[in-house]
Amino acid sequence: MSVTHTEVTAEPAEPAELEPCGQRDHPDCGIRDVLDRVGDKWSVLVIVELANGPRRFRQLQRDIDGISQRMLTLTVRRLERDGLVLRTVYPTVPAQVDYRLTETGASLTHLVKALADWSLEHRAHIARARETYDSEHPDNEIR
Repeated sequence: MSVTHTEVTAEPAEPAELEPCGQRDHPDCGIRDVLDRVGDKWSVLVIVELANGPRRFRQLQRDIDGISQRMLTLTVRRLERDGLVLRTVYPTVPAQVDYRLTETGASLTHLVKALADWSLEHRAHIARARETYDSEHPDNEIR
């Protein structure tokens, strides 16, 4: 376990500004940076799971079908870095760790759950549309 990763993480006192990319014609780079994180498929699934309450690492891994240990580790660390997930290490042997949403992360759950619900409701239509597109464009490489 990392020496720097043994305590409860805390939300930063003052949110830092996201750096714009510096290009005049890209004023939305800060927005894209945030959306890249919260729109990432694994991040969405982790947030959906943590919306139901704190989870231990293995619990998250079992509940999120198809995620590897490495990808889950990267995802929760990125969400922790962004102040959306709180990681708590309990001083037991072996150490127990749980993850929970911060206040900022919890404020995102209704949006993420709405997106997940929308996905479930429309997945059959999207599958049919893809089949139609692929049959009409047999040489396409879009997947």
